[in-house]
Amino acid sequence: MLRIAQTETGTVRGLPAADPRITSFKGIPFAAPPVGALRWKAPQPALKWKGVMNCSEFGPIAMQHIPGLNPDNIYTREWNVDPDIKMDEDCLYLNIWTPAKSDDEKLPVFVWYFGGGLQEGNPTEMEFDGERLARRGIIVVSVNYRVNVFGFLAHPILTKEQPDAPSNFGHLDQQAGTRWVKRNIAAFGGDPDNITIGGQSAGGMSVSAQLTSPQNDGLFQRAIIQSGMMAGVYGGSLFPARTFADAEQAGVRFFDLLGVKTLEEARALKAEFIRDKNEEAHTFFGTADDGVFQIGDAQENLLKGKRYRVPLIITRTESEFKTGMPARDMEEFEKQAEQVFGSDAEAFLKICGTSFEEAVKKTSISGIELSARALQKRDEELGIKEPIYYAVFDAEIPGWDNPGTFHSVDLWFYFETLAKCWRPFVGKHYDLARQMCTYWANFIKNGDPNGSDADGTVMPSWKPLTDSIPNAMLWGDKATPIIDKPDALMKLLVKTYLAQN
Repeated sequence: MLRIAQTETGTVRGLPAADPRITSFKGIPFAAPPVGALRWKAPQPALKWKGVMNCSEFGPIAMQHIPGLNPDNIYTREWNVDPDIKMDEDCLYLNIWTPAKSDDEKLPVFVWYFGGGLQEGNPTEMEFDGERLARRGIIVVSVNYRVNVFGFLAHPILTKEQPDAPSNFGHLDQQAGTRWVKRNIAAFGGDPDNITIGGQSAGGMSVSAQLTSPQNDGLFQRAIIQSGMMAGVYGGSLFPARTFADAEQAGVRFFDLLGVKTLEEARALKAEFIRDKNEEAHTFFGTADDGVFQIGDAQENLLKGKRYRVPLIITRTESEFKTGMPARDMEEFEKQAEQVFGSDAEAFLKICGTSFEEAVKKTSISGIELSARALQKRDEELGIKEPIYYAVFDAEIPGWDNPGTFHSVDLWFYFETLAKCWRPFVGKHYDLARQMCTYWANFIKNGDPNGSDADGTVMPSWKPLTDSIPNAMLWGDKATPIIDKPDALMKLLVKTYLAQN
């Protein structure tokens, strides 16, 4: 087995995973520690070392609120369980699971970006164990990146000091990790020209950002966006629109909160102090249109065809991110309908029914479903041929909390890590996870998710989403291909959304 690899900065030694046919390398530095003078700067080259680095433990998670302290929070119960997890501003490390026996195998590579609203999260969460995917002939790489104010601060002083990288440091970390993979993965048996990037929630939004950044030409060949495309249903948005000047002014206010006026003063502060002030103020720092890495809005760029032309998988869970018309009574509902739909308002109101209660119920829509359908339709209008595979996760989820298909629960299945979860999963769940993980591996290998199950039988055919035949995969008690025809409301929403974008 390939237990030792030579990277551009030094030699690393991995360990056998639970399955000794897989080698895991944990905590490989892909950039210099972003501390001191490198705080709020683009990631810099990793430092070289002598001898052999033992890569047996995950690196520290990025600075964020301490996890595992709120037992009433479902994510604390699910995987943010350890308040003693190592946390440090020195966090730019990645992890690799490889099934290679030698460095000449040219295996396909999957690079994973975790979620957490760009405010929290880490690649060491137990659901992200890459071993099961690696068993299918895939090299899995999980990349850590800076989050919240450490990863996404903007400030006029930063813009003046470093116009080539004024913000979006967390996305630049993702990019640097992926570039490191392209330069080094051959030493782990991987093919640098066969890379798929993927992520869920804010990780999926990060995939969209990487897909539309002008800096990533040729960096990857496929992309997976899980619960990460958030269309503004009825004109609303999960994240308020803001200009880069707005983001800079948020940074000015944060420096006032810190009691500093210069970058030198801010960079001299302890990371824990900055973290705690950020938590106290409940500030949000996220992706900004800096005109360098991010030009415009990623969601809008996707719809304009301003992205790398690669095959996509787009998924959601059935229960997450449903958005309705934000009205308090029927009179307000009708006024908002006119604002959103214009001349189509009458058709919209006819679909919704006559009572306010009926209208509220009927208009609760998934922004991710709207995003996927709108993107596919716009791709056809623009003549973009690369396929979009669309899936909905609606499996029965056991547990005393009766959670439904809550945001992120599908991660246990895609990584086939159900055995790490406290929930009393049974045979049907493990069968579904096996298939979902296999579909993923097939897509990562060649851009087509279809193929054979572990017993040699051909899995149900998952066909691309098209306007004429709206194919989808439903993850329920088993993998079930469906023709997911949009209803009259969804058709009207897609029409309206595309007209606005």
